[in-house]
Amino acid sequence: VQLQASGGGVVQAGGSLRLSCAASEGDFSTYNMGWFRQAPGKEREFVAAVSWINTRPFYVASVKGRFAISRDSTGNTGYLQMYSLKVEDTAVYFCAARQRGRPWDAARAMSGGDYDDWGQGTLVTVSS
Repeated sequence: VQLQASGGGVVQAGGSLRLSCAASEGDFSTYNMGWFRQAPGKEREFVAAVSWINTRPFYVASVKGRFAISRDSTGNTGYLQMYSLKVEDTAVYFCAARQRGRPWDAARAMSGGDYDDWGQGTLVTVSS
């Protein structure tokens, strides 16, 4: 599946943004979805993930209570709603797809290597 992430931009600390992830090819509704980010000079890190049926979400501790992952009713578009943004949330955000049918748990959801397809990133810049 080919994914396209969008919705990044520049926002002040404390503000909100919503990122979207849509499939330009393939049926995204049969894939689990993850969001990852990579800040300048840092390694890619897991942010959030949700199953193909929009259940069992997982979040990295640093965004729990501030970010919400979801999918639309068709399952073909996913979202990452970000509230109370902090300067340290500045990064390029990537969405990724993992085929259903394999066990879905926190360890697998958080492992970038377990995803099958990746979208291009969208840059989020949080200013102080």
